[in-house]
Amino acid sequence: MTSSAAPNGPLKGLKIVDLTSVVFGPYSTQILSDLGADVIKVESPAGDIMRFVGKHGDKGMGPVHLNVNRGKKVITLDLKKPDALAVLHDLIREADVFVHTMRPAAAARLKIGYDDLREINPSLIYAGAYGFAADGPYAAKPAYDDIIQGLSGFAALNAHLVGEPRFVPNVINDKICSLVLTYSILAAAYHRQATGEGQAIEVPMFESSVQFLLVEHLGDRTFGKDEPPGYARVLSQLRKPHKTQDGYLCVLPYHDKNWADFFRIVGRPDLIEDARFSSHAARSANYEVLYSMLSDFIAERPSAFWLETLAEHNIPVAKVQDLEDLFEDEHLNAVNFFTEVDHPDSGKILATRQSVNFSATPPRIGGPAGRMGAHTVEVLKGLGYDDEKIGRLLDDGSVRQAD
Repeated sequence: MTSSAAPNGPLKGLKIVDLTSVVFGPYSTQILSDLGADVIKVESPAGDIMRFVGKHGDKGMGPVHLNVNRGKKVITLDLKKPDALAVLHDLIREADVFVHTMRPAAAARLKIGYDDLREINPSLIYAGAYGFAADGPYAAKPAYDDIIQGLSGFAALNAHLVGEPRFVPNVINDKICSLVLTYSILAAAYHRQATGEGQAIEVPMFESSVQFLLVEHLGDRTFGKDEPPGYARVLSQLRKPHKTQDGYLCVLPYHDKNWADFFRIVGRPDLIEDARFSSHAARSANYEVLYSMLSDFIAERPSAFWLETLAEHNIPVAKVQDLEDLFEDEHLNAVNFFTEVDHPDSGKILATRQSVNFSATPPRIGGPAGRMGAHTVEVLKGLGYDDEKIGRLLDDGSVRQAD
């Protein structure tokens, strides 16, 4: 099992069989691949549904798919066929980690549940990326980002701002849960390195998303069931980019000195000693008044004045950038955040690198996401299959190779 991922990344030598689709699972395994893991993506003959979304979706090379599946070998297996299941089992024998996004009942029907696969590889780390924990009443329900945004409270938070529930315009729950899945796999890998012991990991989207949201929004409910949840500062309708004379800025005086400096800048030093604003605790009880006042002050001057003046006083301030602005951002370009990758089917494609930096084992961008079955024959040969056996598997449809 070989990979085009970073040859000297911190996860070099970690072998992962990836039976995931859409974003939740694939984004996690791409992160692991960028960090040096050897990832083999297993797809059904229908393919990962995200292949077909967006430009070049008709070629099975949609942009979201490309952005969460680089650096992986791609093999197509029809797991309804016994010979294809045998191939998967051979992959599992050599793997350190198996990760999938099927509901537990579906995995059990295919005989790829944890009990099935640990008989083949007792030290296997078996990571199930689910919608809901298996022991709860929602366990059998399907789950996608929109569903979890609704159930977890994310969509309702926007009702405080716009008067009705709205989805965050980002597949935020998929990606939050991808990170939970990633650190869970790494924790299990560390445990196995120390003990030799494999284990099953259950990563449910619903619980992971609620935990994430309630870090701040558990609020006063922390202290008793009759107290209200929610973090008042971020639920305020006045917490938003502030309109200047000629645009919008994000401005956030935060600690006592920031606010004292800001009040002096706007010619209101008297507010420094105002009991409503003289401490962090006092300001926390008066967000509505404070943010209304802040908005009024910011509206009196052009953006350039605020960017220069607030920066001189080390008061946090930033432009409001749209998607197009990101590609011209001087910092992102200075750190080489964007890179072009040659794709055999799509030509030059734009990619983003991992944001983290390692001094000894830097992550790198692996090869571009391949077509369905792009590496099927290569992977089978890596398992020791001869040409005759590979031909038989191709002929009966157990496996498929890209044209």
